[in-house]
Formats: sequence, structure tokens, C-alpha cells
Amino acid sequence: MIKTIIIDDEVNARDFLGKLLARYFPDKFAICAKCGSVDEAVKEIDEHNPDLIFLDIQMPDKNGFELLKCLYTINFEVVFTTAFSEYAIKAIKHSAFDYLLKPINYIDLLSTVKRFEANSSQNQKQKRIELLLNNVGNSSSSFNKLTIPTENGFTLVNKSNILHAQADDNYCLIHLVDGNTITASKTLKSVEELVIAPNFFRVHKSYLVNLNYVKHFHKATMEIEMVNTTRLPVSHRKQSSFVKAITNNS
Repeated sequence: MIKTIIIDDEVNARDFLGKLLARYFPDKFAICAKCGSVDEAVKEIDEHNPDLIFLDIQMPDKNGFELLKCLYTINFEVVFTTAFSEYAIKAIKHSAFDYLLKPINYIDLLSTVKRFEANSSQNQKQKRIELLLNNVGNSSSSFNKLTIPTENGFTLVNKSNILHAQADDNYCLIHLVDGNTITASKTLKSVEELVIAPNFFRVHKSYLVNLNYVKHFHKATMEIEMVNTTRLPVSHRKQSSFVKAITNNS
């Protein structure tokens, strides 16, 4: 059983999530506690040593991020259960295990459970939380490192090391400068939202490129050539905006 703690200042929200877990995953989760505040949650976490916590961000007195700062070691996964703000959501997407937007639905919850069951190492958990808190405390809206979800866990990647990303059904192939490829358990659209920056551009429905590594644009064939000689198509409707983007990026 997955030892779980639900942390939310709203009683109805705690009970609703508890009922979802009990109804759809009756043999998977053991809800150790439901907490309405950070101080209460710290005590329950210390007592029960959970595997997973569902954590609301907006709470009176102390928010969800402050809870994580109160803990010396993170030996559980964290799923955020609210949209705190546009800035915080960007930070969460870049570095947290997962997040669920309220009202939580079964499909999103199922996806989170599957990802949790794929598991990840303790070292990864601690690194993600450190990265998350760093991103939240960063005054800049630009985050350099991303946490890429994979079938077996997560991979930390520096955005500047991404050459291009390629759609592969419900997955995405992320090609790195060093020649390695990561298979992300996210769609290309989701990855595009993670790396959103002036130097990334969606040249085609199936390709997202780092403009810093575009070597040449072949207008006759409507293709771009990357620094590693890979050629990728540019859709006709994207041509003018691509030319503008590459010009502004030079």
C-alpha cells in the first residue's frame, strides 16, 4: 500500500480527494492523515513517513512551499493540488513530481498514479524538491533546468542542452547536444510549455527546435539543418514566423 497524506486547508477538498483514491484505487492507497495546515502536516509526515503527499499550495499562515522548507530530508513524492499562480505553476512544471489542477478528475489522477508506480530514486526526489524551491525563490521567470518525466522516473536536463524535440504519439523524443535522446512520457505540446523561451520555436507540428543550434534554412525544400546535420521540416504556415524568430535570435 502507498502511504499517503492529503494536505489542504479546505475540508471538502481533502474529503473529495480521499474519496477519489478510495473509489478508484482501493487496494493501492492507505491514507495516513488529512491535514488542514502546514504545522499539522509536518507532525504527521514525521510520524507516518509517507510515500506520497498531495499538497495544496494556498493555505493560511504557511503555504505548501514552506512545508517543504521545514523538512530536512524529502523521502516522499509530492503532488501539488492547486494552481497557485502562473509563476508558481511554471516552477512546478519544471521541477516537481506532478501537479493536479482542481477540480481533480480521475483521468489526471490515474496518470499521476501510473507515474508514481514507475518509481524514482530517493536522490531524484531530493534534487527535484531543491530545484523546485530554487525556482520558486528565483526572481527570474526563466528556469534553466527541467525535470523530464520518463517511464522509469525523471531526468534532469539543462534547457541549453536540448537540440530539438520530436513528437512520438503521446510521448516526445528529446534530442540532446551530446547525441543522447530522452523519451519523455509527455506530449510535444507539454514539453513545449516547459521549455518556453525566445530561443525555442515550434517549426512543425512534430518538431520543436532550439534556435541556437539551427545551422541553415533551406528555403527551396522548406527544411532547417541543425548543427549535427539533422534536417527537419518547416511547415509553410510557420515559415514567416520562423524567419522572424531566427532573425531576432541572431
